[in-house]
Amino acid sequence: PVEWDSSKNILWEVKFPGPSGSTPVIWGDDLFLTTNSEGKNRVICLDKNTGKEKWHTDFGTERAGKHKKGSGSSPSPAVDDQFIFGYFKSGDLACLTKEGKIVWQKNLQKEYGEDTLWWDLGTSPVLTDNLVVIACIQSDNSYIAAFDKATGKEVWKQGRNLDAPKEANQSYTTPVVTKQNGKEIIYVLGADHVTAHDAQNGKEIWRVGGLNPTQHEYFRSISSPVISDGYLIAPYARGGSLTGIKLGGQGDVTKSNVVWTKEGEGKGAFSDVPTPAAINGRVYVCSDKGDVLCFDIKTGKQIWEGRLPRSRHKFSASPILADGHLYVTREDGTTLVVEQGDEFKLVSENPLEGFALATPVFSDGKIYLKMTDKLYCLGKK
Repeated sequence: PVEWDSSKNILWEVKFPGPSGSTPVIWGDDLFLTTNSEGKNRVICLDKNTGKEKWHTDFGTERAGKHKKGSGSSPSPAVDDQFIFGYFKSGDLACLTKEGKIVWQKNLQKEYGEDTLWWDLGTSPVLTDNLVVIACIQSDNSYIAAFDKATGKEVWKQGRNLDAPKEANQSYTTPVVTKQNGKEIIYVLGADHVTAHDAQNGKEIWRVGGLNPTQHEYFRSISSPVISDGYLIAPYARGGSLTGIKLGGQGDVTKSNVVWTKEGEGKGAFSDVPTPAAINGRVYVCSDKGDVLCFDIKTGKQIWEGRLPRSRHKFSASPILADGHLYVTREDGTTLVVEQGDEFKLVSENPLEGFALATPVFSDGKIYLKMTDKLYCLGKK
């Protein structure tokens, strides 16, 4: 659907204990989401067709959020054909079966040290073929760690302490895993750098620096990188810059692989919180205020720019590409639908009640739109 409201195209809605900013994940007919309840971290499994709860599992002790958008459950879960992985601000990481049984759990802050982030943990776990990977980019003791999916045993842990000033060495981004020539590579953005790591052992393959040439002390990063067509796009500088990086190489490839850089007028010209989306040689960027821009991913040439209807509310959810459209959800629960074409064209404006931080999820012709305390399933009636 490209149109809905409180009385149109809503198939069901369910409430859950809030607040929770994480994005749900789907496998088969199961939808998994994370939240906190009664002082515990909670993973919930819903039937994606009906919204009926199948099970919930609690583990670890909730660590509440500091920021008005924060919570104990900002990281999104990750799922594969066997397991569901939940990670929380408390440092608790757990592997569950599809029936909700805990296979293993550990607390990374107890094992590796308390987190030194100024704000709320935002990075989500990512999966390789055999591993669940967590990136912890903070004031000190930054690392990437990988655990065997089935046992939780640490397979590798690599330090990632880079020379970024003050808050600039703190990151809330989520890594990206891709396969290149059959080899799995993990890409991490934060602390003024992009680094590429071998998924087998975590060792750094290459790095790009220079994302903070003026050594600004407060360029913490929230928006994650996006990869398409052999390029990585790195949003940075609190929405002040966008960098196009060609993949490949060894060592410091800053001079050879940075193909283009866009610097906006003001720190919020590009994306600070929403992660860009890319497809078919184009990258789509939504600023926190609702400016949408489309660029050629290989050259950085701007194809179009448009301004979504203005509101006092900002955008935290990432734009999603589906069925020829770009869907962008504002914090007040309104989703704007834009065409992916050669010019900016707003298709619809769809209000719903709630506070939206999570990115909408698309599956089998339906849209799952999560607010901080409830979930809507949207579909054509």
